[in-house]
Amino acid sequence: MASDALRLTDVQAFYGDGHILHGVSFALQPGKVLALLGRNGSGKTTCISTIIGFLKPRGGEIRLFGETIEGLSPERISHMGIGLVPQGRRIFPSLTVWENLVVARQRRSKVATPWDVDRIYDMFPRLGERHAQIAGTLSGGELQMLAIARALMGNPRVLLLDEPSEGLAPLIVAEVGRTIRRLKEEGQSIVLVEQNLKLALDVADQAVILNTGRCVFDGSPRELTDNDAIVAQNLGVFRAP
Repeated sequence: MASDALRLTDVQAFYGDGHILHGVSFALQPGKVLALLGRNGSGKTTCISTIIGFLKPRGGEIRLFGETIEGLSPERISHMGIGLVPQGRRIFPSLTVWENLVVARQRRSKVATPWDVDRIYDMFPRLGERHAQIAGTLSGGELQMLAIARALMGNPRVLLLDEPSEGLAPLIVAEVGRTIRRLKEEGQSIVLVEQNLKLALDVADQAVILNTGRCVFDGSPRELTDNDAIVAQNLGVFRAP
């Protein structure tokens, strides 16, 4: 449906002969956060790679605001409005904060309020304070903020966040959560892959669980919090936060 920000329908994905995604289907509504959950090896990162075009699906359909994107190049998918904050951040360590931002800027945009450096510094004041600092010398939390900011400079209609809290101290994880909430308040559609169940359920409007490449749950965070059996079986947690 064109009203969905992002819709996957019966997506099949393989690495060589290995069948990784088995008919994955879910839909993200505009301006909402969808938490994509699962154990290590459940297919979450493969799903993100398939959406962004790093991996071509062998079946199924992926639509961005009604437009078909499956099988397109990552560059084309990015220009159509998918932004990625990859696991491990992957900023340019030898460039300054400002240079990392401007190198990612896309001038063509379908978003109502395009991102520029001034708007980024308003969202992330710490980056403004460090605009001339070499990115490789930033703290882990600052690097994560820069990775998110760099993706926003591409003016994505849908933002994919792959494990944004990984390796961060609890106070910084809370800051990541506040950032996600503020982006949602501004109307950003987000797919959040996250091992930190509490963070994911605190910020998400919808939760999808993958298990061995299959969707085994699609519902509200409250439904998931109230269902200890599903959480224990599919996430290895014996009481949802």
